[in-house]
Formats: sequence, structure tokens, C-alpha cells
Amino acid sequence: MRIDIDKLTAEGLRINREFDFQASDLVEEEALFLQPARVEVTVKKIGEEISVKGRLSARLSIPCGRCLTPFEFNVDSAFDLIFLPEEMSAPREELEDEDIDRQYFDDRTIDLQALILEQLNLTFPAKPLCSRDCEGICPVCGRIRRESGCGCLVRDDDPRLSKIKNFIKS
Repeated sequence: MRIDIDKLTAEGLRINREFDFQASDLVEEEALFLQPARVEVTVKKIGEEISVKGRLSARLSIPCGRCLTPFEFNVDSAFDLIFLPEEMSAPREELEDEDIDRQYFDDRTIDLQALILEQLNLTFPAKPLCSRDCEGICPVCGRIRRESGCGCLVRDDDPRLSKIKNFIKS
């Protein structure tokens, strides 16, 4: 969905709809949509700037980074971006704080679907966890530790580091 900048009225544009993205579009490769991405967006033209404010919600299933068990991941994210014409972009040595939420458009349109997908991808944690205290998978027997107490003896010390430990002690 592309928004034509020249057709924006003084009141702006309000959009409230669902977007159907493919799981392959996401940075989290194993994610599955349980509910489509829902977006409420307001687009306003303020001089040369285009203000895009909105809220994104979605429900996904993603695997835990420790135990690999899929869990429900709810997205509820607000965004507030400013778009400027490409001609106004000037190369700089250092970004300012206000530059973080600025983007540029070049053909007098803004691709809303690409913008929403970007905002959705920014909500994923670096290492998704089903719970903070997830113990993961036993390195000896491969069972999920939270589901069954495997009782395997896991050595905390690495024999390859024993010489370093002895050196530190002395």
C-alpha cells in the first residue's frame, strides 16, 4: 500500500487495517503468524515533513532461544516517524537524536506496507525466551530441562580452562 504525498488533505489520512505478511518476510525466520498484523496509522503533511504515527499489534508464535519450544509473542508497539523529501537529505558525519526517527521518500510516495513490516521486525528481541528463567536443553541428554528433571551430571568447569584457573589462583 503506497501513500501519495500530493493527495494528502489538510486533515491527513487515518488508516485502520490488517496487513497479511508472510513469515518469510520476518527477521525471525521460524516465526508464524497466529493473528495478522493490525495497524492504526495517522499520516499528516506538515510543510515538507510527513508525520506517520501509529500503533502496531500482532500475535506470533516464535521458538525460544534456549529450549526451542514455540511460545506466543504479542506485539504492541507505537511508532512516530518523520519523512522528508530525498532532496533534503544531506550527508553528515554524525547523526543527531532527532535523525533516528527520520526517513526520506523519493518518488512522492511512502510505502506503508514496507514501513509496517520494518516496525514489526524491530519488535523482535535479539534472543527470544519463553520465560526469563528458561533453563534450555540439557547438553547431555537433550531433554528440555523445565519439562523433565533429567538428572544428568553437567560439569561446570571446562578442562581446557584449568591451566588458566590454576594460573589465576597462584
